[in-house]
Amino acid sequence: MTDIYIVRHGNTFDKGNTVTRVGARTDLPLSSSGQVQADALATHFRDIAPSGFDVAFCSALRRTRQTAETIISACGSRRGLQELDFLREIDYGPDENQPEDKVIARIGDAALKAWDKDAVPPPDWRVVPDDLIAEWASLLNTLSGPNSFPPVLIVTSNGIARFVLDVVIRVQCELGSIKLKTGAYGLIRTEPDGATLLDWNVRP
Repeated sequence: MTDIYIVRHGNTFDKGNTVTRVGARTDLPLSSSGQVQADALATHFRDIAPSGFDVAFCSALRRTRQTAETIISACGSRRGLQELDFLREIDYGPDENQPEDKVIARIGDAALKAWDKDAVPPPDWRVVPDDLIAEWASLLNTLSGPNSFPPVLIVTSNGIARFVLDVVIRVQCELGSIKLKTGAYGLIRTEPDGATLLDWNVRP
C-alpha cells in the first residue's frame, strides 16, 4: 500500500497581474503568493508525513520544481526529487500564454466548460488524453505493492492532474471539480488490486 499525494504547483500570478493560460511552453516561476502556498503545503505535509516521502516527482517546469523543493526541504525524500516528462503541463496551442478573454473568444465558452467538466480538449490544444491516462496508470501501477511504503509526492499542473481521475476508483470522495486548484492536492492510495481516490482539492 502506498499513499500518493498529487499536488498542483502554487500560483504563478499575483493579485493585479494579467492572468494568462500558462502551459507547457511557458516556464514561469512561482509568484509571491505561489511561494506562500508552497510554504503552507510544506508545513502541512511535515505534520501529516513526519517521516517524509519515499520519492518525489515533478516536471522540468520551474513552478512544479519550486513547489516540490519547498515541500521536501521541510519533509525530506529518501530517493530525492525526480523529473517525469509527462508531468509537464499540456500545450495550449494558439491559446498558450493568452488571457482568458482571448481564449474564450477563440474557442467559445462551451468548449472551455467541456474541458473543465469532462477534460475534453478544445480544438488545436496539443494533448492526447489517452496517452496521459496511460502514463498515470503506469506510474500508479509502479508505485503499488503488497507491502506498506512511505508516501509519494507528485507535483504537476492542472491540465495533467485531472487525467489521474480516469485510472482510480472514487469511493466516498466528492470531487466538486476535476480542476485541481493551485496549492491544493489529491490523495490516492494504491494497492495490488488498484488505486483509490481518498481526497481531492485539499488546500492547507
